[in-house]
Parts: sequence; C-alpha cells; structure tokens
Amino acid sequence: MKLIRFGDAGHERPGVLAANGRRLDATAFGEDWNEEFFGSDGLARLDSWLRNHQDDCPIVVDTVRLGPPIARPSKLVCIGLNYSDHARETGATPPAEPVIFFKSTTSICGPFDDLVIPPGSTKTDWEVELAVVIGRRASRVAESDAMAHVAGYVLHNDVSERHWQMERGGQWVKGKSFDTFAPLGPFLATRDEIPNPQALKLWLTLNGRRVQDGTTANMIFGVATLVSYVSQCMTLLPGDVITTGTPAGVGLGMKPPRYLAPGDVMELGCEGLGSSRQHAVAAE
Repeated sequence: MKLIRFGDAGHERPGVLAANGRRLDATAFGEDWNEEFFGSDGLARLDSWLRNHQDDCPIVVDTVRLGPPIARPSKLVCIGLNYSDHARETGATPPAEPVIFFKSTTSICGPFDDLVIPPGSTKTDWEVELAVVIGRRASRVAESDAMAHVAGYVLHNDVSERHWQMERGGQWVKGKSFDTFAPLGPFLATRDEIPNPQALKLWLTLNGRRVQDGTTANMIFGVATLVSYVSQCMTLLPGDVITTGTPAGVGLGMKPPRYLAPGDVMELGCEGLGSSRQHAVAAE
C-alpha cells in the first residue's frame, strides 16, 4: 500500500494512493496514520477495509495539497555521515558507529510545501534521504529482527542550515529543526512495496541540474543495522521516523560551497518512493 495525507496544513485527512495513481480519501476508515494506527496493526486492518470499501472512497483531485504521509511522530531520528562519499566531501572521517541526532518534529511539512529560508541564513543546504517509518514498538531489538519493526519508507529532504549546525556550538539539531526543514513524502510505501531498501537510487536536482545521484547500496550502516542500533539507546514507537543519511552532492561539499537562495527549486526522488519539489522562499 501507499499512504497519503491531504488537505490544509494542520488539518490533513488520511488517504491512499491507488494502483492506478488516483488519490483516494480514506477518511471513512476512521483513523489517521499516527502512532495509534501503526501500533494497533493498522496497516493490516486498512488493507482488509480497502478490499471492501476502496470503490466507495471519494477521489481526491490533484490540485489538493499533499501533507506529510504520516501524522506528527514522537521522534524524527537522523543518521549523519552514513555515506562515505558524503563524509569525504564534508571533510569528516566515516564513522565507526552510527552518528545519531534529531530534528524537531515541528520541522515536518508536506512534499511540495515551500522551503522557508530562516532570517539571515546564507548556508541553507539540501540532503535527499531514505527515511524509515517504525511499525512496531522497538526496544533493544536484534538486527535479525529489526525489519519486522518497519512499517514502510518515505522520501525525505533533510534540509540543514550549516551555520547553525556547525558554527554555533552545541549539537546539530539547531541547524536541522527550522520550520519546513523536513519535507516528507509524497507517500509512505509499506515494507512489502520495497523488497530491498539497500538497492534504491536517490537523486536531487537544483534548478534542473542534478547535484545528488546516489544509491542506498552505499550506506555505511543499512536499515536493519540502524533500527537495531537506535533501539539500543531509546524505545522507538510506532510511527517514529529514522532518516538514514545522504549521498554526496550537498552544497557544503561544493567548491566553493553553494547554498540555497530565494527562488531556488529542489526536486528530489527515491526509487519506489516517488518525487517531491520544494521552492525556496525568504522568511517573512
């Protein structure tokens, strides 16, 4: 299945993306795609419900805004420097263990929402990433059991303000958590839709020029390893997101560095997870 949410920001309704590409309103199912849904075998219940009710679901026209495909999770856990080529371009040593940091969940927005450059920012950057959505509570799970705790996958742009991230002291979370800095979607693809998350192409273009062109095969730590590793440090709840790092091609790694300015357009995608588009605008 492919899950979507649609409507005005903060008032999204649940839906599904049908095999023919039509967006279907699943409001009648009676639940949003949130922690309670994922934690109560919601995907199986939704699949059963759709077998009897899909033809009755209203069609959502393409002009309606798509929101993030999951309701705000309890955590958005990020993995840094998880591609050796990206580590090299930033001058960092590839890590011996996963580098964990967080983004505030208030940074989550829809896949086609504007990216708001923070006031005074001159170093806002892009990062196309595969993100993993947790389907079952996970605490100290073995790597061999980790995939059973995955609900599915979403496309993520881990937007980063490098000055706040790297030059203001403290942790990276400051440069990662501005509003609109975590576009998710356009849809969540359930685990069965992505048989091998370690064989997916990722790409990002800036104003039509391809700047990132990678594959999840080049992750230092794969999805199962990351789910298991993070669950050793914290309990992952249903609906939580782990975003798995970015390949080379970010603005920070260019010579000279190239950062976002108002009017820039990012388009990005991941094999099996569709594509998204963000237009950079100045903060009002």
